[in-house]
This record gives sequence, structure tokens and C-alpha cells, in this order.
Amino acid sequence: MQATLLSILGLALLGALHAQEGVPVQADFQEEQFTGKWYSIGLASNSNWFKDKKHLMKMCTTVVSATADGNLEVTSTYPKADRCETKNSLYIKTEQPGRFSYTSPRWGSKHDIRIVETNYDEYALVATEISKNSGTSTMVLLYSRTKELSPERLERFTQFSKEQGLADEDILILPKTDKCMTDAA
Repeated sequence: MQATLLSILGLALLGALHAQEGVPVQADFQEEQFTGKWYSIGLASNSNWFKDKKHLMKMCTTVVSATADGNLEVTSTYPKADRCETKNSLYIKTEQPGRFSYTSPRWGSKHDIRIVETNYDEYALVATEISKNSGTSTMVLLYSRTKELSPERLERFTQFSKEQGLADEDILILPKTDKCMTDAA
């Protein structure tokens, strides 16, 4: 019984690793067009953190700016309880344009971030594989330049999330809010 369970777990982990290997990156990624203000419209994840917190989550703003050396500074502002929280991250470029790495100073987790697809002026689909000592998880973000997106874009986000092995309960269209919506661009 234990051997069977270990085999199943091993195959699941192998499947998760292969899923990220097959995740595409936006062809001819244009970093300068990706910069600016985005709204986080959708979030999907199979992490325990997401499962514990998703009922509290709301739409937030993210401002992306390029550094002189081609990395991305990512500043997200989101409502938390009765205040606004800001999280700053530095995404380090890799040899593949549109693919970045990030290590969380707080948790020590390693993030493999891929801009999967974007048209730069409407939406962006971003996939992240997060590795920690306790295992790996997948996160998919749907960004929009406005607080609204077409049903087709929302469906594409849901479809792509499921292709990454995420279940319906792992996928969330973030509730709209006016709280913490920064005007920075």
C-alpha cells in the first residue's frame, strides 16, 4: 500500500515538474511594453497559503517597472484587513526573454515566473512555479490594464489554469474593490 502511494505521489510530482517545463513564454517578449500599472483580476493556485486565504482576497494593483539591467521591479498593493499592504519584489531576468526568477526573502521559496501571453495593452497571463522545502506549487495570475476583462479573457485564464493541473476550487476571479487602488503608473 505504501509503495503504491509513493508511486502515485512520485508520478504527481513528476507531472507537476513536466507541466512547468512545457509552460510557454510570450514570443518576442517586449519588457518595456509590459511595464506600467496592471490590475490583478484572477489568481489560481494549489498552494496551502492560497486555500487558506482566498476567501479574503480582492483585486489589487501591480506596478511593473524595468531596472537598468533588465530585471523587473514589481510592486503590488492590496487590501488586508482595514489597511493597504504593499509588497515589493525584484524579478531577475533569465536567458529567456519573458522568464524571470525570484527568491522570497521571507520564506526562502524560489519562483520560476513566465509571462505566458500578453498583448501588453489589455491583459497578461503569468505562470509561476514555486519551490519550497515542503514541495512545489503552481500559481497563475491574470493581469488587466483595466478593472474589467472580456469573458473570453476570463475563460482563457480558467482554461490555462486547468491545463496547469489546477482544479476549479483553485481558481478565483478576484472580487472588485476600490480600496488600495493606487494611481501610480
